[in-house]
Amino acid sequence: MPFLYLRDPLFVLCLATYFVNRFVLKKIWDGGFVHEHLNDLICIPFWVPIMLFCQRRLGLRSGDESPRAGELVIPLLIWSWLFEIILPHTEFMAGHCVADYLDIVYYALGTLVAALFWRWWYAPQKA
Repeated sequence: MPFLYLRDPLFVLCLATYFVNRFVLKKIWDGGFVHEHLNDLICIPFWVPIMLFCQRRLGLRSGDESPRAGELVIPLLIWSWLFEIILPHTEFMAGHCVADYLDIVYYALGTLVAALFWRWWYAPQKA
C-alpha cells in the first residue's frame, strides 16, 4: 500500500491530538505531560508526513513507500538540535524555547512509535 501522506492514520491521529490538547486538555490541566511533552511526542509523526508530501510534490521523493529510516532519524536529529540546543540560547527565541532533555526523549519515543506503526501499517499484504 502506498504511503498516504496527509491521509495517513497516524498523521490524522496526531493532528486531532494536537487540537484536543491545545483547546481541551490544556484548559483542564494546569501543567504536566499535556503542557510539557505531549506535543513533543507527536512532533515527528506529525511533521514527517507533511515533509514527505512536500518532497513528493516537488519531485524530491520518487516513490510513495512509507518513511525510510533516514526520513525519520534526520528530522529527529535536526529538530532536537535546533529546538533543544540552538534556539533556547538565542536572544530571539530564549523566551519561547526552553532546553529540556526530556523533550528529546519524547521526540525519539514518538519517532520509534511512528516507525513501528508505519512498518506494520504499510507492510506488504501476504496472499
